[in-house]
Amino acid sequence: MLEELFNLVKNNAQDAVINNPAVPNEQNNAVIASATHSVAEELQGTLAGGGLQNVLSLFGGGGSNGGSSLLNNPIVSSIISNFTNKLTNDHGIAGNQASGIAQSLIPSVLSNLISRTNNPTDNGFNINSIIGSLTGGGATASQSGVGGFDLNGIMSKFTGGGGLDTDGDGKIEISDIVSKVTGGAQQAQAGGSGGGLMDMIKGFMN
Repeated sequence: MLEELFNLVKNNAQDAVINNPAVPNEQNNAVIASATHSVAEELQGTLAGGGLQNVLSLFGGGGSNGGSSLLNNPIVSSIISNFTNKLTNDHGIAGNQASGIAQSLIPSVLSNLISRTNNPTDNGFNINSIIGSLTGGGATASQSGVGGFDLNGIMSKFTGGGGLDTDGDGKIEISDIVSKVTGGAQQAQAGGSGGGLMDMIKGFMN
């Protein structure tokens, strides 16, 4: 999934990065790698913190979460902040320019990612492989589900009418899968996946 995400970022980076005089040409691929890492790192961190519902809700818009509504999503805001910091600290880009690049590129990337994930004819992304790649593969039993659960079906409960608490008893009935995904993401982070993610992403730069 990471290579597909890197290519998606690259395809959306023409104006914000590649043709932007604020970004030296020799840093184009490194900046694209940093953007890719910011997206993957934040999604993984959200999962590790028990935020499966938040991630699934983000992906539940079918690509309609464009523009201003994406900017209001706390996950997206955190990715933009993370990427802005990388631009200033790692790439030496001035703060106001870094902020502009991040606010231009990240919503565009995520809008495309959400749209493609929700497109059944697009084999590049699906929610099962995204969750699996960010949990070290340990949370996914197969492409069709996690430990016998279908993440696409779970996502529809998060984003459909009435939410997960269909019987109104105040309980979410999929705590077991939330726990499994959370544990998988935590293990991936503890195993050095933060640095590992970036190492893998750098491998796509050439």
